[in-house]
Amino acid sequence: QVQLVESRGGLVPTGGSLSLSCKVSGGTLNSLAAGWFRQAPGQEREFVGGTIVTGYSTMFADSVRGRSTVSRDNVENTFYLQVNSLKPEDTGIYFCAAREGNGWYWKEADYEYWGPGTQVTVSS
Repeated sequence: QVQLVESRGGLVPTGGSLSLSCKVSGGTLNSLAAGWFRQAPGQEREFVGGTIVTGYSTMFADSVRGRSTVSRDNVENTFYLQVNSLKPEDTGIYFCAAREGNGWYWKEADYEYWGPGTQVTVSS
């Protein structure tokens, strides 16, 4: 059974940067597409960014495009999210997710495996 665990989030100032990692166990990352989602209080979970199996290409939500990166280390079985120039609206619980497949996936229902989530709060 594939399991995912995010690194700890925390409190970050506006304009700062967020760096999260997601460790994969029970499976190999090189067979998984990987994504990041977040959920703000009272809102639905939304896609942040993701990478295909090869890791050679990434995609992002409009809200973070141009200030975010998603990367992966298949040897370490870990993938990463970095978001720069943080805004208060970036606050939320961040989830990593993964699934088998060679396509692009940005819907919550597309993903099979989920981390428990980690709280990120951007202070204004």
